[in-house]
Amino acid sequence: MVRYVYDFTDGGRELAGLLGGKGANLAEMTRLGLPVPPGFTLTTEACRAYLETGAEPAGLAREVSAHLTEMEEGAGRRLGQRDDPLLVSVRSGARFSMPGMMETILDVGLNDDSVAGLAMASGSERFAWDSYRRLVQMFGSTVMGVEASHFADALDRLKELRGVPDDVHLGAADLARLVEAYKELIRRETGEDFPQSPAHQLQRAVLAVFASWNSERARLYRRREHIPDDLGTAVNVQRMVFGNLGADSGSGVAFTRDPASGRRGPYGDYLPDAQGEDVVAGIRNTVPLAELEHLDPHSYGQLREHMRTLEQHYRDLCDIEFTIERGKLWMLQTRVGKRTAEAAFTIAAALADEGLISPDEALARVSGEGLARLMFPRFDASATGAPLTRGLPASPGAAVGAAIFDSAEAVRRHAAGEPVVLVRQETNPDDLPGMVAARAVLTSRGGKTSHAAVVARGMGKVCVCGAEDIVVDTEGRRLTTGDGTVVEEGTVLSVDGSAGTVYAGAVPLVDSAVMRRLENGTTDSADEALDAVAGAVTRALDRADAVRRLEVRANADTPEDAARARRFGAQGVGLCRTEHMFLGERRLLVERMILAQTDAERDRALDALLPLQRQDFAGILTAMDGLPVTIRLLDPPLHEFLPDRLTLATRLAAAEARGEVVDTHDAELLDAVNRMHEENPMLGLRGVRLGLVVPGLVAMQVRAIAEAVVERVRAGGNPRAEIMVPLVGDVTEFRLVRAEVDLVLTEVSATSRIPVACPVGTMIELPRAALTAGPIAEVAEFFSFGTNDLTQTTWGFSRDDVEAAFFSAYLDKGVFSASPFETIDREGVGRLVEIAVAEGKAARDSLETGVCGEHGGDPESVHFFHSAGLDYVSCSPFRVPVARLEAGRAALDQGEPDDSR
Repeated sequence: MVRYVYDFTDGGRELAGLLGGKGANLAEMTRLGLPVPPGFTLTTEACRAYLETGAEPAGLAREVSAHLTEMEEGAGRRLGQRDDPLLVSVRSGARFSMPGMMETILDVGLNDDSVAGLAMASGSERFAWDSYRRLVQMFGSTVMGVEASHFADALDRLKELRGVPDDVHLGAADLARLVEAYKELIRRETGEDFPQSPAHQLQRAVLAVFASWNSERARLYRRREHIPDDLGTAVNVQRMVFGNLGADSGSGVAFTRDPASGRRGPYGDYLPDAQGEDVVAGIRNTVPLAELEHLDPHSYGQLREHMRTLEQHYRDLCDIEFTIERGKLWMLQTRVGKRTAEAAFTIAAALADEGLISPDEALARVSGEGLARLMFPRFDASATGAPLTRGLPASPGAAVGAAIFDSAEAVRRHAAGEPVVLVRQETNPDDLPGMVAARAVLTSRGGKTSHAAVVARGMGKVCVCGAEDIVVDTEGRRLTTGDGTVVEEGTVLSVDGSAGTVYAGAVPLVDSAVMRRLENGTTDSADEALDAVAGAVTRALDRADAVRRLEVRANADTPEDAARARRFGAQGVGLCRTEHMFLGERRLLVERMILAQTDAERDRALDALLPLQRQDFAGILTAMDGLPVTIRLLDPPLHEFLPDRLTLATRLAAAEARGEVVDTHDAELLDAVNRMHEENPMLGLRGVRLGLVVPGLVAMQVRAIAEAVVERVRAGGNPRAEIMVPLVGDVTEFRLVRAEVDLVLTEVSATSRIPVACPVGTMIELPRAALTAGPIAEVAEFFSFGTNDLTQTTWGFSRDDVEAAFFSAYLDKGVFSASPFETIDREGVGRLVEIAVAEGKAARDSLETGVCGEHGGDPESVHFFHSAGLDYVSCSPFRVPVARLEAGRAALDQGEPDDSR
């Protein structure tokens, strides 16, 4: 027979899945001998059964009645009896903390008869009516569905009528009058009376708390926190203790350490003559917890002792709720407290120093997500007002600059020393110089993996994408918000890439001491707290490096990016994208290659590109000397290096209309663009297909790589270049390109008399490549998973289009819990990765496997790549510390600490 109810004396924190976090911790405090009001917990199983059928599970009422009878016998009072009634609270308690998301009903058991008995037993008529009005208000809104604002309005009208600032100054007669007003409000809104039966109140309250698991706010919170929807909530029924019995009573919230900074010492708030809900509701100003030492020294001393007991027992920051009833301290709740990222690192390091936890436990207590928040400057939250617009938080951090609407102007103003924010409908490769110059990027279109987002993250630039309520007028050099506000070019904007918000004007910035420590080895700060956080981060990363199996490399296309990545701890370059080297003035050489009418013309264009490519590769190999540098051969379609089709056609048509001589070069370009036009270019002539169709392209790039290796060897360096062929779908494609690669490497080796041995591998970014990994591995020396394109081709999503179109609906409907472009889709894309790794390594023992998509820096995805058996992850330079930290935590999750490193 299923057991649905557990007394607080029966459980413990090991039963958190069944009893919920609150119920398990109440049982744990009871077990520790702390003063906990008696009670019992209805399990999450009972909740799931109710939500599945819409009816109270069989046997639940009988169990509740038995436990209630036991509580009544212990108290010597019955629920709602006329004289000195027993009252109970009914509170939610999910497995994972969801503060404020579900329901609570206090003072259950009061009615028109027992309120008089409570007044007589307590000696306070005002207290009795105050408790009754709280019950009617909570029950009416939570259980009976009356809009909560109606009760608040009635209370405000009464305070205004009496001329008092808050409810504490209302007398017993006032509160009795308010109860009647509340009951009439319920009758008018619902057509039924407030129930007078205590048993009926309790039953309905329990079911309402169960139902609150599926409230809209609870669902939204779970989506944001990635909490499963099928867990359900427990319900805790507990004997009421009262903090609203006068000056010697009160309620408070305490933390064993400051949850914002992590500093040791009690931290919290206390509110005299109040029930617990008043503290969190903010209806009156609280006093600092330390003030309790003067108000009630005895209770304060007991509380401090209980706080020490709990922190020692839980070995972590504890969040505590308590009530003092006429000088008697009661502990109502404890849980491991939520904290800021700063506090998380500080507390983990401090607890390790105090011997409460091990270095591995300290590493497990922090996260890559928290580290990412610490690495970027942030706005001073106290100085922000209403946002001008909102979009997707595409690249974290905070930046201030003048709104600029085209790349060239951004570059010009940046060169003049002006900070700028590049504002575009969406960005493309032509905008790269402007993105480099800008402190932040704002687009009205695109998602978190759009061009703007991916490039901005790679460069560590702040970015907000998909701000759909703004209209960007690039010609008029202005944007217009949804409410009609016009922002002209030059107007200062503040962009918060962590929250996805944009503000008018300059919001003050708070710099990142952690970033300074990671990049320079010092914080250069006079703030001891900032130094402590940075030091704690360094210690966590050192521990992660000691235990992780996964190597962490960086995606870097310039020597500067490579050098920065190395300072951040990168162990090589996992992806060097050669297409970024063809922008700017070099685009003209690419145009010459594309427009070439003869082999000789094409060869001349390639010959002009070769020394430029060689110089690029030599710079990156120098920055990463002694570490692997994986260079991807040209991947995107060639038409991306040509001017926009519509722009060309418009320009030519305008010239003809004016009777001017048509620019023959523009005409040639338009002809080439039309010739190369593809309905779906991402699935067209690109990657390995370019190498097979465009003669000399692969040879030029491979020769540039090989000659850069020779140059570095002659300079005394230790270059470790690797050559990656993109978009392979069949082993025959790879064999054909590999033959050309090997031929060029042999030629350069013979000519230079320096052996050039570059491993040659491929990028697995098509499902067919993953499913035929065995044959491909017989020819390829390494696999690098391009999970961005693998996600696109597996799901059939165009990442630049679908996020804004329907991802929010898919998240709402539970199709996925997170964007598959942000966190790896384990069941689909992840399964392909696992197949390719297993079959590839079966075919070639020495096969090296890594990932170079954006997922390489995503904390949750790093854990998957560890379990899938990859050898390394590669991500943007600024995400390298995050990946290092999570790679260490992933090893701990698998029980693989390795102190030999």
